[in-house]
Order: sequence, then structure tokens, then C-alpha cells
Amino acid sequence: MQAVEVRPSPPLLALLGIRIEGSVPAAVLPLILTMVLFLGPLTQMAMDSPKGLVHEVKSSFSLKNVTDCLRDLCWLRNHVVAPLTEELVFRASMLPILAPCTGPTAAIFIAPLFFGVAHFHHVIEQLRFGHDSVLDILVCAVFQFSYTSVFGAYTAFIFTRTGHLVGPVLCHSFCNWMGFPALGSALQHPQRPVLMLSYELGLLLFILLLFPLTDPLLFGMTPICSLILEPRSACS
Repeated sequence: MQAVEVRPSPPLLALLGIRIEGSVPAAVLPLILTMVLFLGPLTQMAMDSPKGLVHEVKSSFSLKNVTDCLRDLCWLRNHVVAPLTEELVFRASMLPILAPCTGPTAAIFIAPLFFGVAHFHHVIEQLRFGHDSVLDILVCAVFQFSYTSVFGAYTAFIFTRTGHLVGPVLCHSFCNWMGFPALGSALQHPQRPVLMLSYELGLLLFILLLFPLTDPLLFGMTPICSLILEPRSACS
């Protein structure tokens, strides 16, 4: 009778991306990668800031501003509660279930579809208040579903590669703070050539750094990938 090797399952907290090993690079590197992608919007913010980007950053971290933000329920919802709960549900909870069945790469693209559909509640709100036509609301809903699904795939990729929840949460919070890139205003900006160069450079650097900055070797063996007997592209 031949013995069958049984691979022990990682602890629950580790599967949810809550672990100490590799936590510092898991928090810093994905955030840097996301900021690189937003090089264009950050450059535009620096150009449009009357006192400069450094002054804006210092003001954002001032004691008064931090206190005001912590007292603002909308700010807490958008930058703390929503990133934490959405990443916990749609990445940390879904991916460990999907990955062993579909493989990590397929799971990265399947889980975000649920994340995109979850944002359709905005359609109900808009229809209830009746501020826009049904066609405008549907177009807006399709656009929102598209970019939330793409963003969800990105944070799912980060979660799978790093095995940590902190990276997706910080990237989610940063993207909520930045908002969708204002390409329309960038095209009409007085410094358009410089801005377009920064947008293109940010996208190019993002593509080049996507895999190196999320290399699983930087974070230890990721719990999701340990569930797969033969880890495939997303895990290597």
C-alpha cells in the first residue's frame, strides 16, 4: 500500500494575508509600484499645487489635518474602512478558495468580477434619486465595473504574489485618495508635453517593475501558492 503525501494547510491568518514574515517589504514595495503607475497624476498634482508637492505632503501629515481626517466619517470610510473590508472579503477570503480550484492566475481574474459587481449598488442610488438618465447611469455603471475589476485584478495579483493583506489595503487606500486619473485635464494642461511624458514613463516603469517588486522570494513562501501542488506563473 503506497503512502500518500499530505501537504499541511497554512494557518488561517496566514491564508488571509495576516502574518509577520515579509510584512515590511509587502507594505512598502506594492505602494511604491502603485505610486510609479500614478507618476502622471502625481506630476500634475505637483504642477498645480501653488506651494509645491512637498508642502502639500507635509500639510497632509500635519497633526491638525490628521485629526480632522480621523473625525471625518466619509474620509474614514473611503480610506480606512472600505480598503480594509473590501480587500479582506474580495482578496483575502476569496483567493485562497478559488486558487486551488482554478489555479492562481485564473483566480486573479475571477475574484475581481465579484468586486466589480459589488459596486452596482451605486446604480440603485442613482436611479432612486433620478439625477441622470437611465442610459447615462448604465454607461457610468459599465465604466465603473470595468475599472474596479481591473483594479481588483491588480490587488489580487499583489495579494497572491506577496501573501500579505497590507499591500493591497495600502494600494487601495492610495488609489481612493488619488481618484481616477484626470486624463482630460492633462490633455488640456499648459504643460501637456511634460505631463504626457510622465504618464507614459509611469506606465512603462510600472510594467517593467511589476514582477520584480512583487517577487514572492522577497516575502517568503506565500500561503496561497503553498496550496498549489504545481505553482504556476502568478506564483513564480
